[in-house]
Amino acid sequence: MSNEPAIATSESPAYAVLPRHIGVIMDGNGRWATAQGKPRNEGHRAGVEALRRLVACAVEFEIDYLTIFSFSSENWTRPADEINAILGLMKRFIASDISKFVAHNVRVRILGRREGLTKAILQMIEQAESRTAHCTGLQLNVAFNYGGRQEIADAVRSLAQDVADGKISPEQIDESVIEQKLYTANMPDPDLIFRSSGEERLSNFLLWQSAYAEFVFFDEFWPEFNRDIFMRTLDEFSGRKRRFGGVNP
Repeated sequence: MSNEPAIATSESPAYAVLPRHIGVIMDGNGRWATAQGKPRNEGHRAGVEALRRLVACAVEFEIDYLTIFSFSSENWTRPADEINAILGLMKRFIASDISKFVAHNVRVRILGRREGLTKAILQMIEQAESRTAHCTGLQLNVAFNYGGRQEIADAVRSLAQDVADGKISPEQIDESVIEQKLYTANMPDPDLIFRSSGEERLSNFLLWQSAYAEFVFFDEFWPEFNRDIFMRTLDEFSGRKRRFGGVNP
């Protein structure tokens, strides 16, 4: 599968080139709620509505892959009531939207470590993946219990075991071999990664895969995300000159 971005369709005439794979760091739910004088959990609830708008945009513009940073491996250090609220919202989001995903041909994949997750969370993951496994449109990757360094460490551990088992020699290990051990195996790298709330960092998201991604940061908090912001982000992306370490022709 090529890493070149997809050409825009007739439904999106404003853009000569669209990203095939978009990564999204959905940041600012809590700060949005605080600014509104609301509890932080209300920010997460509003963030789920913004996520629905994001998926609708990705379907409309025929994006192939959308990877969202929903819950990092570091988020477990947050207060227990906030964690429970986030997990509850995620469960309700999947339960209520799964039929819509199927109707719009959206396949759901969960990226991240599954060891140590509760039975209820694992059942939720398996349900989302199994019910949409036949879908061939947008692939929605939900990075859950995910960390970029953790992902690379898992890949290295798996390769080390393969070497110990005699399945591969150290000399055979190159970038393509490592990529097949990542959670995103057989997917193109993201062309575009954007983040809300004015923060300008990756925060341990898709560290390997983002080597040549274009980055866009906007000041609005995640609950404020809408189609206009999405189109503004595509405008920014379409104006970039991507050289992948080379020079412009």
